[in-house]
Amino acid sequence: MSQDKLFTVAGTATNPNGTTKARFANDLVARIKILNKAGCTDINLMELPKAMTKLEALQFLTEQGVTGDAGYAVANKLAEKTKIAKKGEVKVAGKAIKSAKAEKVTA
Repeated sequence: MSQDKLFTVAGTATNPNGTTKARFANDLVARIKILNKAGCTDINLMELPKAMTKLEALQFLTEQGVTGDAGYAVANKLAEKTKIAKKGEVKVAGKAIKSAKAEKVTA
């Protein structure tokens, strides 16, 4: 599953059409080369302190105080990933089960 995949690099980059997106990778230098070749600008990638899922990486970027268009892109992606993560949760509602035989109380 892609939710279980871990990344060591995360950040943002602006596409040639002007949209800023959250980016994830495992090799910082290779990812920067690819983004440059694709014509991206404002490339702001950073090494993560440990391998993280996309959700964890987005939370880490938020804690780092990413602002502007990059902050908006991170917040949107974080909201999307949080919604997906919540869909996977299973909620269990419990009911008290009454015994089939009523207990007699002696006075």
